[in-house]
Amino acid sequence: MWTIFKTKITKVVGDEKVDVEDSIIREVQLTIVVNGKKIGALMAVRVELKELCAGYLISENIIKDVCDIKKIEIEDESGEEKNFRAIVDADTVKDSLDKLDLQGVIVSGCGRALSAHVSPKAIEAGYINSEYRIDADLLFAEMSKFYAQCPLYEQTGCVHTAKLYIDDSHYFIGEDIAQHNTIDKAVGKARLAGADVKKSFLMVSGRLSSEMVAKAVMHQVPILASRTASTCRGINIADRFGLTLIGFVRGEKMNIYRNPQRINI
Repeated sequence: MWTIFKTKITKVVGDEKVDVEDSIIREVQLTIVVNGKKIGALMAVRVELKELCAGYLISENIIKDVCDIKKIEIEDESGEEKNFRAIVDADTVKDSLDKLDLQGVIVSGCGRALSAHVSPKAIEAGYINSEYRIDADLLFAEMSKFYAQCPLYEQTGCVHTAKLYIDDSHYFIGEDIAQHNTIDKAVGKARLAGADVKKSFLMVSGRLSSEMVAKAVMHQVPILASRTASTCRGINIADRFGLTLIGFVRGEKMNIYRNPQRINI
């Protein structure tokens, strides 16, 4: 199935490393063009793209109802990454289109993060050549107490979280309803405090989508880890820019998608 990508990863269980094949979800970009006007770009899974387009147009008040849609065609764009274009012929809400002229094209990933529109060539950061390394036991330990250090999550259970670890005495927490904001908050705190983020590792609560991985690369953080999985495009970015990308950090297990050399067993 095209929505699933198979790749080799390094699985860590306790004090053992083994290379295995894993199934990764593919992430695509869907650009929406209505009556010849580009009005949005979404990061999505390549299923039910017409339905996604229709729902998006209604939720953004571009159209009033699905009956306003005369035609939706999904085009497969060429390029290094699999991208798609939805060509829509519809009766639209004029005020909403006028607003787009003022605000520009909406690019949606987690919320409306502009960084969701990821092209590795456009990331203004170089390859991560850091020789920074950590012990697997340290990552296991820090991930196990991660959520207990996030007060908004503890009180509400309704926010995403990020933690940038420098050492036992210096770490920085970011919490927000938008996942991508948590990285900027945590790293922003660290930079304002004068910390060297190139000698740190970052933990996040949510999936490792392309925009989350791109954030880590742009901040030059060498290791990014989560309790959940990465998308295919997230792995591609980590591979290109030398980021150590890790998912499913739970107990004494983890999946290292790329650059396992920074994790000592």
